[in-house]
Amino acid sequence: MKKSIYAMALGAFGIITTEFGVIGVLPNLAQVFHVSLEKAGWLLSAFALTVAVSSPFITALTTNVNRKLLMSLVLAVFVVSNILSAFAPNFTVLMIARVLPAFLHPLFWNLSLAAAFKESGSKAVSVVMSGVSIATVMGVPITTYAAEFFSNWQASFFLASFVSLIAFLGLVLYVPSMPAARKAAGDSQLYVLKSPLLWLNLVSTILMLAGMFSSYGYLAAYMEKITHMNGTQISVMLLLFGGMGVLGNWLTGRALSKNVMLTTRVFFTALILVQILAYLFGGLFVPMVILLSLWGAIHTGGFLIGNIRTTRSVPHSALEFVNSLLTSCYNIGISLGTMLGGLIIARYGVHYVVWMSVGLLAVNLGLSFITFGKKHQHTAPAAAMEKAPIMMHA
Repeated sequence: MKKSIYAMALGAFGIITTEFGVIGVLPNLAQVFHVSLEKAGWLLSAFALTVAVSSPFITALTTNVNRKLLMSLVLAVFVVSNILSAFAPNFTVLMIARVLPAFLHPLFWNLSLAAAFKESGSKAVSVVMSGVSIATVMGVPITTYAAEFFSNWQASFFLASFVSLIAFLGLVLYVPSMPAARKAAGDSQLYVLKSPLLWLNLVSTILMLAGMFSSYGYLAAYMEKITHMNGTQISVMLLLFGGMGVLGNWLTGRALSKNVMLTTRVFFTALILVQILAYLFGGLFVPMVILLSLWGAIHTGGFLIGNIRTTRSVPHSALEFVNSLLTSCYNIGISLGTMLGGLIIARYGVHYVVWMSVGLLAVNLGLSFITFGKKHQHTAPAAAMEKAPIMMHA
């Protein structure tokens, strides 16, 4: 595999780490900038909302620009934004430093996957996506650990900036020039929007991610205030959560290949139960270690479930368009979830945040039993399964 592919994988790791890495230091940021925890949560939700809004448009607006130049520009912006975040004098500046690079987030996502596929097909795509997958489950613990190790929240942003800088240098050195090629308009794919099953799956995806992140977005605060863990213990628990997520994602993929809807319903039920148990036993250290392990193993499979459920119901010709919609849906869900979780915390306290997740997931479980006639079904299992890893994260 060419070095350019690994450079793009590292870039994906840096970008996703920037998005999710803030989760582990939210309690620190709330304290340092004298804001409530729910307001600090907007550092995640505003980023995700910006990605959701910009995703359908940003690539189309840059069709005539060299692809290598664009990807390098995105990584350069992420390097600078993380440095600005580390030196932010107040919460407003920190929020601006977070939101601006989010506009470019889907641009790197789309271009790197397209370039990888053109270079070496699905094998290269899987390498790039490994950066996304690892960042999805490991970005939070490593940035949290960096902040704890140096006893400074700024270390988390410096680490994310450093990773993006290395990826930037890799792109400059190893990725060849990629002049833009004009593409035909994709209006022919819009016919899939007539499918009620597609809309059901997209709405379900939004609600699922909202349910996942209404609690996960405040997991560090939950462990600190309810389980009374210190910074080091929280870092270790987040690392355990992420490590179990790698295993859980693999198991979910195998289960989906056998029965999509059964796996979906088991996922919703299991995530509901583990969070109810976390509410009941959140104040006990050892039970929470066990529950966090199970929670992590279940949680990450949601990204894959959302993709497979949706892409298997559309024809091959519309997969690219539907995947772009999923990018927005994932991030709308993340933003909605962290906002709703913040509202629960503001009104009732962090201990009750899991009930927002439980409610949203229960609604999703109910939606999974809605079916449509065959005229609304489109089967594209091979293409859907091949593209599934691509949407591990938005």
